[in-house]
Amino acid sequence: MIQRHRGARSRVLPMLAAALLGLAAGAAHASDNKIALIPGGPHPYFAPWEQAGKDAAKDFGIAAVDFKVPAEWKLNLQTELVESLVTQGYTAFGIFPGDAVGINQTVEELTANNIPAAALAGCAQDPTKMSFCLGTDVFNSAYLGTQALIKAMGGKGKIVHLAGLLVDPNTKLRMDAVEKAVKETNGAVTIVQHITDTDAQEAADQKINALLGAQKDEIDGMVSTAYIPSVVAAKSLRNLGDKRIKLVGIDDDQIVLDGIKDGFVAGTMAQNPYGQGYVGAYVLDLIASGTCTVKADAPWIKTPQTEHFIDSGTLLISNDNVGTYKDDLKKITGEIQSTFKDKYLTCK
Repeated sequence: MIQRHRGARSRVLPMLAAALLGLAAGAAHASDNKIALIPGGPHPYFAPWEQAGKDAAKDFGIAAVDFKVPAEWKLNLQTELVESLVTQGYTAFGIFPGDAVGINQTVEELTANNIPAAALAGCAQDPTKMSFCLGTDVFNSAYLGTQALIKAMGGKGKIVHLAGLLVDPNTKLRMDAVEKAVKETNGAVTIVQHITDTDAQEAADQKINALLGAQKDEIDGMVSTAYIPSVVAAKSLRNLGDKRIKLVGIDDDQIVLDGIKDGFVAGTMAQNPYGQGYVGAYVLDLIASGTCTVKADAPWIKTPQTEHFIDSGTLLISNDNVGTYKDDLKKITGEIQSTFKDKYLTCK
């Protein structure tokens, strides 16, 4: 649940939002908007949002698109940051939900005062007032990553799934996807275990090195569906000199990419955080300016969390495309941005 302050401060958000609504009513162009991109807490995955915001502001004439990070992964810190930014004149928010359900109270307060919000990289749970959710199809990404691992293992063996934080709304979806891909082997591949809460440096170091120290000879592959354990697992296999255990990770940290080049990593699933921030800012600017509204009958993807999902793109990075995958992601981002208005919005 969101922690609320009592007394006068509890009324800050609606009062200031109403004042901002009056200012926005006189705005004639998108450059008046100040947009904040807010992750759930500090994490390297979201770092590209900062440059994406700067580029979107420049390319689309937005007054400001700023990357703002809560001090810790705590929902109350995220919601307090949103409230503070409203008082500073921000008119739209791209948010990775610190809690898929808990964030909805704050989003309701924002949208009630004509301050739009969109979920980026992870979805809020329906029913929600988020305008849309733009992120990785995490189920499909984990499914394809596990299939790639199984192929690298020759179609048989024992695997371990290195999973992210249980508070992350995407983690359960990824666990289900890994199990689906394994089930399709009809017993040829088995899951030794899902190791969760590894998406923090200390936890990843401890859990992955303990796993390899105790069971290195008993496992044939690891699929990581979170950033930090992908990096730690790649480093650990290199330190062991082990190319027998196959690893498919996620994201494009340089340590993982070097592991692919040198044969210690079979592949990694690229996400598109830059595209999420860039396209998210572009669309939020259109909505906040009153230029566009979201179509109810747009070709949304329905997920277990929301009926208004858009896939920001994913692909497998392997030795075949490790030098060119960024061009593919840029192409995906350009296609999403250039077609978004026609597909998902009604504009004046």
